[in-house]
Amino acid sequence: MRWFETPNFDFVSKRKIAYVISGILLAISIGAILTKGLQYGIDFKGGKEIVLKFEKAVDVTEIRSSLSDPLGSTPEVKLFGSESEVLIRTDNTNTIEEIETVVRSTMSQLYPDNQAETEKTDSVGPRIAEDLKSGGLQAVIYSMIIIFVYILIRFRKWTFSAGAVAALFHDVIITLGAFTLLSDVVNFSLLIDQNIIAAFLTIVGYSLNDTVVVFDRIRENSIVHKGMEFIPMVNKSLNDTLSRTIITSVTTLFVVAVLFIFGGEVLKGFSFALLIGIVLGTYSSLFVASSLVVELDSKTKK
Repeated sequence: MRWFETPNFDFVSKRKIAYVISGILLAISIGAILTKGLQYGIDFKGGKEIVLKFEKAVDVTEIRSSLSDPLGSTPEVKLFGSESEVLIRTDNTNTIEEIETVVRSTMSQLYPDNQAETEKTDSVGPRIAEDLKSGGLQAVIYSMIIIFVYILIRFRKWTFSAGAVAALFHDVIITLGAFTLLSDVVNFSLLIDQNIIAAFLTIVGYSLNDTVVVFDRIRENSIVHKGMEFIPMVNKSLNDTLSRTIITSVTTLFVVAVLFIFGGEVLKGFSFALLIGIVLGTYSSLFVASSLVVELDSKTKK
């Protein structure tokens, strides 16, 4: 780790390159969201879910493909706790009893020597789904507003608040874009449900933590080095906190990667969002939030 003992990278001078990279990623993400639309799960669009417990382990890919025709659309199928328990979610409009009959009949044909019993059935109506969607959106928006006020009170400058919130929007929108683009590519579910909203709020908290550490060091250096110009001070603050930022990000990535690999189908989407969010959060705290503070401070002085 000697490489991080006395770093002297000029982060601020690379901000225009970062603007181009972020602009391209944001344009692709927003374009995907507007053209393809967000891929909502049952929680946010309504539907039915059934949990089946088999005597032996089953293959979720086989179950998903075998149920596509009988249910009229490809259902969401995940392992639920063990390799013999399966959660099946579908947006089929029939009653839960009719759907259960179709699912049990299809499973009997697919696995004649592996009997299944229904552990749980549930329905999410369109009204409840709309309420959940509205609640999830409000949770993200209100968290941004509270963060803006918190940063403003703590650092006494609106430029810090604007830089922090812009970086958070940057991370969330690009993550949403990745989910939209990859939803039909990867072999696990990237549908947006309550778990993914929780992941987004976790990303917001993680990214904010990194940003606040940098801002704290900028404030400390502004007191210790009163004669230093603002841009060199920001660079010094980023280099002072670089070791902590990289070590925290790498160790967190290891933990989330293990969760992604061994956590089971149910946690794939959640941990995948965190993987993207940790990388974006580290990048935005180094190149987006502080760079925007520099730009806004310069324009304010002019």
